[in-house]
Amino acid sequence: MEYLLTAAEDGVRVDQFVAGETELSRSAVQQLCEAGTVLVDGRPAVKNRRLKRGEEVRVMVPEPEPLEAGPENIPVEIVYEDESLLVVNKPKGMVVHPAPGNESGTLVNALLYRCAGRLSSVNGVIRPGIVHRIDKDTSGLLVVAKTDAAHLSLAAQIQAHSLDRFYLAVVYGGFGDDSGRVEAPIGRHPADRKKMCVQRQPGRDARDAATNYIVLERFRGFSYLKLQLETGRTHQIRVHMAHIGHPVAGDPLYGPSKILTELKGQCLHAAAIGFDHPLTGERLRFEVEPPAVFLKFLDKLRRESGI
Repeated sequence: MEYLLTAAEDGVRVDQFVAGETELSRSAVQQLCEAGTVLVDGRPAVKNRRLKRGEEVRVMVPEPEPLEAGPENIPVEIVYEDESLLVVNKPKGMVVHPAPGNESGTLVNALLYRCAGRLSSVNGVIRPGIVHRIDKDTSGLLVVAKTDAAHLSLAAQIQAHSLDRFYLAVVYGGFGDDSGRVEAPIGRHPADRKKMCVQRQPGRDARDAATNYIVLERFRGFSYLKLQLETGRTHQIRVHMAHIGHPVAGDPLYGPSKILTELKGQCLHAAAIGFDHPLTGERLRFEVEPPAVFLKFLDKLRRESGI
């Protein structure tokens, strides 16, 4: 892949400029600068070089090394399993599928070992069986397809909003109402490619998103919520909660600058899932408790709030 860009103003750093004009993250641009594949007027540029108006920036991105997930003997909690699918309780800190920087140790690697490679092929060799995802530091339930037919059925249920997904979260601040709904389009952040953001209206860079929530408990400075996804956009709950002024506790991307490190990531748990079985049509529902770090934080908030 190659980008040819022209600086529109003086003084902007080359890594910042390229990241803002392409799909590349700033760290990825910096790595390309170190490799000598970012040229300004034909010469290799260091990452902090300040551009001048009209200078030509050429970015050459090498072909990515092909990734293919392989089986690994990694313990994983299976909540339900049959010939068509599995329901997995993903631990906090585990990536769902291989990607650059996380080529192994993922949920997919673990499932390929357990299922002897028998997972649906709809999403290719990197994401076999993966119908939907949750973030690395979000714990909880995922349904995984073993067959292509099961995968297509489950994906259709997600599209039709009939596959239920309920989350638990601790967020900053208090709520006047006991329940609410956030409906706001979500798209890629214009300045930080690692982040998503609420945009004014759906379009090429943003898609409709809706999140419902119920307040379960109120603490000093925090609230404990149950949330239901109507859509499944990237970082949806984290973005929507931050958008209404209640970021998820421990969230390093969308929370306050002073992060609650004790939570080791956002205090968010995929607690329950419900769907129609692809073969039998039977309605199935599964529920799991949050991990120990989540429950410990809840206990701490209750003590501090005199509950």
